[in-house]
Amino acid sequence: MTAEPTAVLAEADALELLGRGAIEIEGRLVDASNTTLRAEISLGNLTRRCVYKPVRGERPLWDFPDGTLAGREVSAYLVSRATGWDLVPPTILRDGPLGPGALQLWIDEPEDVDGLIGFVPAYDVPDGWFPVAAARDDDGDAYALAHADDPRLARLAIFDAVINNADRKGGHVLYPATGGVHGVDHGVSFHVENKLRTVLWGWTGKSLPDDGVAVLHRLLADLTGPLGEALDDHLTISEVQHVTLRIKRLLRARRFPQPPQEWPAIPWPPI
Repeated sequence: MTAEPTAVLAEADALELLGRGAIEIEGRLVDASNTTLRAEISLGNLTRRCVYKPVRGERPLWDFPDGTLAGREVSAYLVSRATGWDLVPPTILRDGPLGPGALQLWIDEPEDVDGLIGFVPAYDVPDGWFPVAAARDDDGDAYALAHADDPRLARLAIFDAVINNADRKGGHVLYPATGGVHGVDHGVSFHVENKLRTVLWGWTGKSLPDDGVAVLHRLLADLTGPLGEALDDHLTISEVQHVTLRIKRLLRARRFPQPPQEWPAIPWPPI
């Protein structure tokens, strides 16, 4: 059966496919630090690709409990769904060929897509872009790590602050044909300590947009109901409570957060 990776799939259909489809592993994504597999998933006449991250393939980390990264991937999707911003592809937790793990719909990007994050010559930062860090190549030429002043990325920055994302690399931002942006790889999120590391620091200290404030209020209300109940299946009570605390801090300040001073604010590698 031939996959149709470029066709848009409704969220409900994607969740049903991920939850009930037959999984056939195609291969491993070798750049990932944890076992990350690309697979085809089929249900009836419908076939798509997905990313499968089995719990048994998670590398132990000193600051996150073993076997919890898949649940954090699912939790990021649950928060994304509650925002209404469609930032994280449909993601569920289910048994697969290598046991329980996170299963996420594969996102194809058009070949000619223009990225919104990257290294650019320091003297030629595009208009409307924020430089966030300086760098030099092997020849000593100066470059800037920069990103666009784009509302889609601003929403992602707010989302990352809510989930306390410790690994927002430029390569973890995808650009589907729908015209939105998707964030992926959220396994090191939701820690109770501030671990925000991201390349999206361009709005540091700037006022939150009105739609961001409205979404934060909605998330705060949802955490006392369906969203909080759903997160309880994947996170500890304290981790869910700290989601609430982070949202309250954002609403109190009404500004994008400041980079931490105690540790690197940008993940490595950044792209």
